[in-house]
Amino acid sequence: MQEITSVILDKKQIAHKIKRIAYQIYETNVEEKEVVVAGITGNGFILAEKIKVEVEKISPIKVLLCEVLIDKKNPAEPLETTLKKENYANKSLLLVDDVLHSGTTLIYGVKHFLEVPLKQFKTAVLVDRNHKKYPIKADFKGISLSTSLNENVSVIFEKGNDRAILE
Repeated sequence: MQEITSVILDKKQIAHKIKRIAYQIYETNVEEKEVVVAGITGNGFILAEKIKVEVEKISPIKVLLCEVLIDKKNPAEPLETTLKKENYANKSLLLVDDVLHSGTTLIYGVKHFLEVPLKQFKTAVLVDRNHKKYPIKADFKGISLSTSLNENVSVIFEKGNDRAILE
Protein backbone atom coordinates (compact mmCIF):
# COMPACT_ATOMS: atom_id res chain seq x y z
CA MET A 1 0.00 0.00 0.00
CA GLN A 2 1.43 3.34 -1.07
CA GLU A 3 1.37 6.24 1.37
CA ILE A 4 -0.34 9.32 0.03
CA THR A 5 1.14 12.62 1.11
CA SER A 6 -0.29 16.01 0.46
CA VAL A 7 1.26 19.40 1.02
CA ILE A 8 -0.88 21.40 3.46
CA LEU A 9 1.44 24.43 3.58
CA ASP A 10 4.03 25.34 0.97
CA LYS A 11 7.08 27.59 1.35
CA LYS A 12 5.15 30.77 0.55
CA GLN A 13 2.27 29.90 2.87
CA ILE A 14 4.64 29.06 5.74
CA ALA A 15 6.45 32.38 5.28
CA HIS A 16 3.07 34.17 5.37
CA LYS A 17 1.98 32.30 8.54
CA ILE A 18 5.28 33.13 10.28
CA LYS A 19 4.90 36.80 9.36
CA ARG A 20 1.33 36.83 10.70
CA ILE A 21 2.46 35.18 13.97
CA ALA A 22 5.23 37.83 14.24
CA TYR A 23 2.65 40.62 13.95
CA GLN A 24 0.52 38.96 16.65
CA ILE A 25 3.57 38.76 18.92
CA TYR A 26 4.31 42.44 18.30
CA GLU A 27 0.69 43.43 19.02
CA THR A 28 0.70 41.41 22.25
CA ASN A 29 4.07 42.81 23.36
CA VAL A 30 3.90 46.37 22.02
CA GLU A 31 5.07 47.80 25.37
CA GLU A 32 7.99 45.36 25.71
CA LYS A 33 11.60 46.10 24.79
CA GLU A 34 12.58 42.42 24.85
CA VAL A 35 10.71 39.14 24.38
CA VAL A 36 12.03 35.61 24.91
CA VAL A 37 11.17 33.16 22.13
CA ALA A 38 11.80 29.60 23.31
CA GLY A 39 11.72 26.92 20.63
CA ILE A 40 11.30 23.22 21.36
CA THR A 41 14.43 21.44 20.12
CA GLY A 42 14.35 20.47 16.42
CA ASN A 43 11.69 22.07 14.24
CA GLY A 44 10.27 24.14 17.10
CA PHE A 45 13.62 25.87 17.45
CA ILE A 46 13.96 26.39 13.68
CA LEU A 47 10.48 27.96 13.70
CA ALA A 48 11.49 30.13 16.69
CA GLU A 49 14.53 31.37 14.73
CA LYS A 50 12.30 32.29 11.78
CA ILE A 51 9.83 34.07 14.09
CA LYS A 52 12.71 36.02 15.69
CA VAL A 53 13.82 37.32 12.27
CA GLU A 54 10.29 38.48 11.41
CA VAL A 55 9.57 40.12 14.79
CA GLU A 56 12.84 42.05 14.62
CA LYS A 57 12.06 43.09 11.02
CA ILE A 58 8.67 44.61 11.88
CA SER A 59 9.24 45.95 15.40
CA PRO A 60 11.78 47.53 17.74
CA ILE A 61 11.47 44.50 20.06
CA LYS A 62 14.69 42.61 20.73
CA VAL A 63 14.12 38.85 20.64
CA LEU A 64 16.13 36.67 22.99
CA LEU A 65 16.23 33.18 21.48
CA CYS A 66 16.18 30.10 23.70
CA GLU A 67 16.30 26.42 22.76
CA VAL A 68 14.24 24.05 24.89
CA LEU A 69 16.07 20.72 25.03
CA ILE A 70 13.35 18.16 25.69
CA ASP A 71 13.31 14.42 25.12
CA LYS A 72 10.12 14.06 23.06
CA LYS A 73 9.94 10.33 23.81
CA ASN A 74 10.26 10.97 27.57
CA PRO A 75 8.99 14.54 28.03
CA ALA A 76 8.54 14.11 31.80
CA GLU A 77 12.33 13.88 32.15
CA PRO A 78 13.86 17.16 33.36
CA LEU A 79 14.46 19.45 30.42
CA GLU A 80 17.14 22.04 29.86
CA THR A 81 17.19 25.39 28.13
CA THR A 82 20.01 27.33 26.54
CA LEU A 83 19.13 30.31 28.76
CA LYS A 84 19.47 30.43 32.52
CA LYS A 85 16.26 31.07 34.48
CA GLU A 86 17.36 34.58 35.45
CA ASN A 87 17.61 35.44 31.72
CA TYR A 88 13.87 34.89 31.19
CA ALA A 89 12.45 35.61 34.64
CA ASN A 90 9.92 38.49 34.70
CA LYS A 91 9.89 38.72 30.89
CA SER A 92 7.33 38.03 28.23
CA LEU A 93 7.94 34.49 26.94
CA LEU A 94 6.69 32.65 23.86
CA LEU A 95 7.03 28.84 23.69
CA VAL A 96 7.18 27.59 20.09
CA ASP A 97 6.79 24.17 18.45
CA ASP A 98 6.08 23.15 14.87
CA VAL A 99 3.04 20.89 15.38
CA LEU A 100 0.64 20.71 18.32
CA HIS A 101 -0.67 17.15 18.30
CA SER A 102 -1.43 15.69 21.73
CA GLY A 103 0.03 18.65 23.61
CA THR A 104 2.47 16.48 25.55
CA THR A 105 5.68 18.25 24.50
CA LEU A 106 4.17 21.71 24.87
CA ILE A 107 2.68 21.06 28.33
CA TYR A 108 5.98 19.79 29.73
CA GLY A 109 7.68 22.84 28.21
CA VAL A 110 5.09 25.09 29.89
CA LYS A 111 5.62 23.29 33.21
CA HIS A 112 9.35 24.06 33.07
CA PHE A 113 8.88 27.78 32.46
CA LEU A 114 6.29 28.12 35.22
CA GLU A 115 9.05 27.60 37.78
CA VAL A 116 9.94 31.31 37.48
CA PRO A 117 7.72 34.40 37.46
CA LEU A 118 6.93 35.61 33.95
CA LYS A 119 5.37 38.86 32.80
CA GLN A 120 3.39 37.01 30.13
CA PHE A 121 3.41 33.47 28.72
CA LYS A 122 2.10 32.54 25.26
CA THR A 123 2.46 29.56 22.93
CA ALA A 124 2.79 29.39 19.15
CA VAL A 125 2.67 26.52 16.63
CA LEU A 126 2.68 26.32 12.88
CA VAL A 127 0.09 23.50 12.74
CA ASP A 128 -2.55 22.77 15.42
CA ARG A 129 -3.85 19.20 14.98
CA ASN A 130 -6.75 19.41 17.46
CA HIS A 131 -6.00 16.02 19.11
CA LYS A 132 -5.01 17.24 22.54
CA LYS A 133 -4.86 14.99 25.59
CA TYR A 134 -3.75 17.89 27.80
CA PRO A 135 -5.44 21.24 28.48
CA ILE A 136 -3.06 23.27 26.33
CA LYS A 137 -3.74 25.60 23.46
CA ALA A 138 -1.74 27.56 20.96
CA ASP A 139 -2.22 31.30 21.41
CA PHE A 140 -0.79 31.88 17.94
CA LYS A 141 -1.10 29.30 15.17
CA GLY A 142 -0.46 29.16 11.48
CA ILE A 143 -3.24 26.71 10.68
CA SER A 144 -5.75 24.53 12.53
CA LEU A 145 -6.23 21.15 10.97
CA SER A 146 -8.73 18.45 11.78
CA THR A 147 -7.06 15.17 10.96
CA SER A 148 -7.67 11.56 11.84
CA LEU A 149 -5.47 10.00 14.51
CA ASN A 150 -3.73 7.74 11.99
CA GLU A 151 -2.66 10.69 9.83
CA ASN A 152 0.66 12.37 10.51
CA VAL A 153 1.63 15.99 9.98
CA SER A 154 5.30 16.74 9.35
CA VAL A 155 6.92 20.12 8.97
CA ILE A 156 10.04 20.04 6.81
CA PHE A 157 12.41 22.99 6.89
CA GLU A 158 14.72 22.70 3.89
CA LYS A 159 16.55 25.61 2.33
CA GLY A 160 14.18 27.01 -0.30
CA ASN A 161 11.61 24.23 0.19
CA ASP A 162 9.89 24.61 3.57
CA ARG A 163 6.63 22.68 3.68
CA ALA A 164 4.11 21.00 5.95
CA ILE A 165 2.78 17.67 4.74
CA LEU A 166 -0.03 15.33 5.72
CA GLU A 167 0.76 11.61 5.49
